[in-house]
Amino acid sequence: MSEELSTNSYQSQLFSERNARKTDFPIFNNYKHRHGQPLIYLDSAASAQKPAAVISALSDFYLNNYANIHRGAYNLSAEATDLFEASRRKVAKFIGAHSEKEIVFTRGATEAINLVAHSYLAPKLQPADEILISEMEHHANIVPWRILCDETGARLVTIPITDEGVFDFAAFGKLLNNKTKLVAVTQASNVLGTITPLRQIVCSAHALQIPVLIDGAQSTPHLPVNVIESGCDFFVFSGHKIYGPTGTGVLYGKSKLLSEMIPYQGGGDMITEVTFKKVTFQPPPQRFEAGTPDIAGVVALSSAIDYLEEIGMEEVHALDRALLDYAMEKFGEFPDFRIIGQAPHKVGVISFCHDNIHAHDIGTLLNEFGIAIRTGHHCAQPLMQRFSVPGTARISFGLYNDITDIDCFFKALAKVKKFLS
Repeated sequence: MSEELSTNSYQSQLFSERNARKTDFPIFNNYKHRHGQPLIYLDSAASAQKPAAVISALSDFYLNNYANIHRGAYNLSAEATDLFEASRRKVAKFIGAHSEKEIVFTRGATEAINLVAHSYLAPKLQPADEILISEMEHHANIVPWRILCDETGARLVTIPITDEGVFDFAAFGKLLNNKTKLVAVTQASNVLGTITPLRQIVCSAHALQIPVLIDGAQSTPHLPVNVIESGCDFFVFSGHKIYGPTGTGVLYGKSKLLSEMIPYQGGGDMITEVTFKKVTFQPPPQRFEAGTPDIAGVVALSSAIDYLEEIGMEEVHALDRALLDYAMEKFGEFPDFRIIGQAPHKVGVISFCHDNIHAHDIGTLLNEFGIAIRTGHHCAQPLMQRFSVPGTARISFGLYNDITDIDCFFKALAKVKKFLS
């Protein structure tokens, strides 16, 4: 099925199917707005709501299966360990990794990027070496590299984007050189929605033996991910954005690279032997998981992946594209609102602004109609500077959204515009 046919098909089905799926998410029945408005949640790029299956998995683990994992001599601990490690296998399959040993559990994409910065790149970096990132990166994929450059004397080099918010692949090719020690780019921008040409980026970098880290925090909820097909060396994402619990995240790393990396943190469970004179570490991934992890969160993350896979990631992407196309078309009726980011390939994220209305005022007044959106710089201040705006209003879509939500948003936006004008 072509993307166009798939999108049109989904637009015709959104009313019935989407309303049915929204019932999977208890918050839409339970949340009580102070003005009695139904909740219209358009902030999934910040964090996704949780389906009942994930909430139940979290509760069920604490009610029936909880114990600390690894090395427990009793059944309850062994069973909890089995559930935890089963989730690792589930994640590996979900993103197409060769082995669950390539999956490190973290607290989120941010911690995963910091782990790579300190455990992989820091020992290799010399003054005048370069790290390449794009202008559209989230702070989580800027700040760790900036800190590392300040500590080592290396240079942080930015890959430009076009006025439409498209990754400038030609400029990227010219920036690659023998001083480049890592390329770290997002697969999908949390502000622009832009999908970057992942496979081409990796191939160009690998031609010069340069490793690539991909920030998949915004792509993983919307697109099928296969780290083997992309060829990337590291891939990170957050559990809370794929309908899983907060405090969970994933670092995928190629086995060879993980085995070369030093531990990021020291503590319990990541060692094989400890004396006051010497410490030896477990092999990956355990050497990077010091202390007691969010066991219940990781177990419930498995249920979030089950939920997505029951729908099918191709279906998820088609639905996301249908919502995006419909909303972009509706914005055509509001020509005085400027959309930041007009890339042809996007996930369901739209950032917009108005020359005479502050983004925070838009968000505050939309809240009076029960509509939840995000306003501000979206942890992407350099990108705001690139487009010469202090911040934007942003809507972003999840599996619980439908055309009715978008229509309600635009009706409310018209009222906000009239009031503030």
